[in-house]
Amino acid sequence: MAKGTLLITGGAGYIGSHTVKQLLQRGEKVVVLDNLVFGHREALPLDRVTLVEGDMGNAALVEKIFAEHQPEAVLHFAAFAFVGESVTDPLKYYRNNLAAPLTLLEAMQRHGVKEFIFSSTCATYGNPQFIPMNETHPQDPVNPYGASKHMLERVLKDCDTAWGLKSVFLRYFNASGCDLEGEIGEDHNPETHLIPRILMAATGELESITVFGTDYPTPDGTCIRDYIHVNDLADAHALALEHLRKGGESVAVNLGTGRGFSVREIISTAERVTGKTIPVTYGPRRAGDPPELVADPAKAKALLGWEARHKEPQAHIESAWKWMTGPRKGRYAATS
Repeated sequence: MAKGTLLITGGAGYIGSHTVKQLLQRGEKVVVLDNLVFGHREALPLDRVTLVEGDMGNAALVEKIFAEHQPEAVLHFAAFAFVGESVTDPLKYYRNNLAAPLTLLEAMQRHGVKEFIFSSTCATYGNPQFIPMNETHPQDPVNPYGASKHMLERVLKDCDTAWGLKSVFLRYFNASGCDLEGEIGEDHNPETHLIPRILMAATGELESITVFGTDYPTPDGTCIRDYIHVNDLADAHALALEHLRKGGESVAVNLGTGRGFSVREIISTAERVTGKTIPVTYGPRRAGDPPELVADPAKAKALLGWEARHKEPQAHIESAWKWMTGPRKGRYAATS
């Protein structure tokens, strides 16, 4: 059976663009819908991808895409993802992360498209009640970002009951790293992720990296996180698509390595990779930061055949450093 077209929302963003690259290598036909608020035109090979610039909440545009391209499945990355901003401006997050995708789902229902891969998050769990966290962990998000993702998971479950939509919820832990070839990478404004901020401190773009809290109940007093390489996330999306194409049921899986590393461990690894001393400032804990977040990824391996290949943070940092010191210096054009 010939492969159909894939519609990828947010495909010009960080994780979306890395997944697009992987899917193209697998011979897929891709249409990207991205409003380019946070995405970058230059992150896509426009000779091999159809880019539609616009918003997934625009019903007329979404209908036009479905009528013209007749997608077989939707991979949904598009979302706002700044936790702090979600607390101060919750309606922005509920409109974009919850309300706008309903337009997409209505078009899918009208056109009989019943395969949906959702970029969800470990933030749907809230504060950890046990470590490592598996998919049976209670979902009690502590901020509107996590809540918006959790609510859309519920919507997708209800669509399965009502009209047979099959979804895979991919609950990411801490996405990191860049394309191993250095062609594309992570370029956020503002940049909030730890590894690029550490590397920005290494290049002098930042005066220092601030470590928030050194008195956590962890071996070195700093927060521990499960860092998952963006290429491993891309692999998981491809395998989730295979699962649905084979008639698989809706499922939620964690995407992580199952190993946690502290902020201090990440900084020391970055110093080894870059050969530079990273200037560090120590600050108080940030409200809402749990001491430790680590995935139990066993279900993803059992159901999708997926396992992280890049389990050591050195590989994540090396690929991010390659992007940051490469021709683009870690940045796409300001206009892209």
